Amino acid sequence: MEILRPSLINISGRVYRRNTIKEDQYEEGEEDDSYMGPPASEPFDEDEEFCDSHSIEQTDKGFSCAIDVPSVLYKYIIGRKGETRRRLEADTKTDINIPKQGVEGQIVITGSQKAAVSSAVTRVELLVQSFRKKQPFTHFLSFALNHPQVQDGFLRFKEEVLEQCSLDHGVDGSIFQNPAKLHLTVGTLALLNDLEVTQACKQLQHCQDFIKTITEGKPLPLEVTGIEYMNDDPAMVDVLYAKVQVKDGSDKLQAIVERLVDHFVSSGLMVREWDRVKLHGTVMNTLFRKAASGFPLSKTDPEYPPDNVSLFPSFSSHSERWTLSQTHWTRSQSA
Repeated sequence: MEILRPSLINISGRVYRRNTIKEDQYEEGEEDDSYMGPPASEPFDEDEEFCDSHSIEQTDKGFSCAIDVPSVLYKYIIGRKGETRRRLEADTKTDINIPKQGVEGQIVITGSQKAAVSSAVTRVELLVQSFRKKQPFTHFLSFALNHPQVQDGFLRFKEEVLEQCSLDHGVDGSIFQNPAKLHLTVGTLALLNDLEVTQACKQLQHCQDFIKTITEGKPLPLEVTGIEYMNDDPAMVDVLYAKVQVKDGSDKLQAIVERLVDHFVSSGLMVREWDRVKLHGTVMNTLFRKAASGFPLSKTDPEYPPDNVSLFPSFSSHSERWTLSQTHWTRSQSA
């Protein structure tokens, strides 16, 4: 981590520096004791600013705050043999009650001082934010590309590729996308329980206003104009993408996806991967191919890599047009 450019985490409008986490190797069944916060020897600052992202209630015994945390992340707050939780409790002079593993519920933090509870809430949130990034994505936000006209054009594209490139290594029908599943990916998310799925659906509804503003309430005609790849060497490409743009040449589509990603990042449900969203619609992917055994091929398999060099001159101008009308949530097949 650079001293002058530290990694930052945005939690409910507040920006925190993310300290480097030391991750220990541990056997299955043990918990990770990774922890972000001051060392045990550093005294707790009672004047620390209150956390305003959660409601801290006063009780007969002091103060209490309940926060929603997916059960799959409990282990990072508990730590190996409970070390992380004990250290958090000692540093903030609070008690942290965590539901049993696998049981969805709220983590309840209690303490005699409001500032102490606020500090504990912030540190738990930092842990959750950090380890959420390491969870495999479960859903992706996309625009459907499966309009009948686009599907027909894709099937013609597939037929022409197989006819003209049948002798190329690794090019066969199994690596093409299912026409009914054609989509334009906006971003991926790790939605770790039903509550987060519900929250994501509500957030998507909130996006309708700015989408209507950008499009001026009118349909957005788009067109697919050729194919592209994200690799320096065409011979080593695993995925081919359809290039999609607005028919009138405007940047309305890019403006919509940037606002969508900004909205979901600010809600804490998505992690921004790039400064600018790279729109892509997958048309061919070597991961779709399966060996004779029925299992996906690994990259070490001699059948795995296709030679895509000959595809680009022949199909770089292939185009289809349609009108953008819907935004979709899709559950990852690997989830």
